[in-house]
Amino acid sequence: MKVLHTAVLLFLFFSSGVVAQQPLFRAVDIDVGGTEQVQFSDGKRATVKLVSISETRDKARSAIREARAEVEINGSRATLSCGNYRLPVALGEVQADCTVTKAYYQNTDHDHWGLEKDARLRLWPAGSPNMPLGSMVYPVRQRWFASRTQIANEPTYVDEGERITSAKIYYHAGLDIGGAEGLTDVLTATSGVVVGLGTAVVDTEKDNTSLDHQYNDTIWVQDERGWYHRYTHLYSFDPSVKLGGRVAIGQKIGTLGKEGGSGGWSHLHYEILSRQASGKLGTQEGYAFLWEAYQRQYKPHLIAVARPHQAVLVGEKATLDGSRSWSDSHIAHYEWTFTDGEKASGPRVEKAYSKAGTFSELLKITDDHGRTAYDFETINVLDPQHPEQVPPSIQAAYWPTMGIAPGKPVTFKVRTFGTTDGEESWSFGDGATATTKSDGNVEEHAKNGFAATTHVFSKPGDYIVRVERANRLGQKAIAHLWVRVGGPE
Repeated sequence: MKVLHTAVLLFLFFSSGVVAQQPLFRAVDIDVGGTEQVQFSDGKRATVKLVSISETRDKARSAIREARAEVEINGSRATLSCGNYRLPVALGEVQADCTVTKAYYQNTDHDHWGLEKDARLRLWPAGSPNMPLGSMVYPVRQRWFASRTQIANEPTYVDEGERITSAKIYYHAGLDIGGAEGLTDVLTATSGVVVGLGTAVVDTEKDNTSLDHQYNDTIWVQDERGWYHRYTHLYSFDPSVKLGGRVAIGQKIGTLGKEGGSGGWSHLHYEILSRQASGKLGTQEGYAFLWEAYQRQYKPHLIAVARPHQAVLVGEKATLDGSRSWSDSHIAHYEWTFTDGEKASGPRVEKAYSKAGTFSELLKITDDHGRTAYDFETINVLDPQHPEQVPPSIQAAYWPTMGIAPGKPVTFKVRTFGTTDGEESWSFGDGATATTKSDGNVEEHAKNGFAATTHVFSKPGDYIVRVERANRLGQKAIAHLWVRVGGPE
């Protein structure tokens, strides 16, 4: 294993003229009833008290679906939902979020966070950006939510789906961004020094840091803050990336894949590790950083957010929530179209399910300028009468996801999990159909595990692509993709 010394690399990095940018936020680990003083870089102070914590669990496996921290900051009180596609909220003279609570330690078998108290809060000055301008970019060259995702604190669900069980739960730390295997470019979110390349890593003993390098699918980059950025499950490394070398912000370092411990679905596991308030190295929740970076780069007018996914029992109602959607003007309409053809309107709606399966429910938002955006919420429906019958799940992706012109081919990839029965049926939203047959994830690293097909859209417009596959019990796995052909991104 090739080893370089971190101290030497960082000396070269900082002496090259790069000025270290410190985070704009301040993080505190705090117990219920405790009070902490926070001082920002502009000299202003905030007093924060953790009043209480609570959580909501599902009936299927007692997994946490939402954890909450009730806080009081400079005399103003609010309840913060922790992780799960949440952004910082304005509160008094600050902005604040909660990244994790101790509740996530109760039925999991891994400590990603380095949390020793009841909750971790982050505070920014009022009106502050999440990160300094120019300090981060979106680490994949594709549209936001172009495929499935798993964001911090979300119970993992893609490769094996949800199942009725009392087993330990992997609450996802870091950000899983799904995409087309071997086609989607992975970019460096920040500039930095390559401190891990496959199984070759630098000597990090001086920093008392141990980087996970058991798989030959990962690149680690240490930025000027001392943060470690992890890029995992890469299909390939770009030849320009060298251990101990510098990488520029936005530089291509590889292509997205399903190598290593991916579970067989194609995605980038992007995670930031940094020294936490506890003194331990732990995950630095990055959703807000990537949200901001994407908006700065691509300047969307609106983003629909129907995630995270849910797990419910047959006959149980699920509450679908699109209120985390965003517009630079005003969202005038929320429209839901369910996989059974029913429709509903409003940011939050309820839906009951009579059959087990993996469903994909469509959210369409329209702003007051008539502009539209789409997202999909995955609902895993489980049958308590037959807990051993795990419905299939599915991942679909496409490439390219931006700049698609009429008459140009688009590549679609799919893999179904949990069944080898039947085949996938596609409808492309323009009347065209196709069939494929993926391998059912029998061998997660199989080179031909994903089935592929191509399609050409003849006219500009927004197309909702649907792909599904059923097992021998008739339980379906359904996925949707939003493809914009022509027009603004």
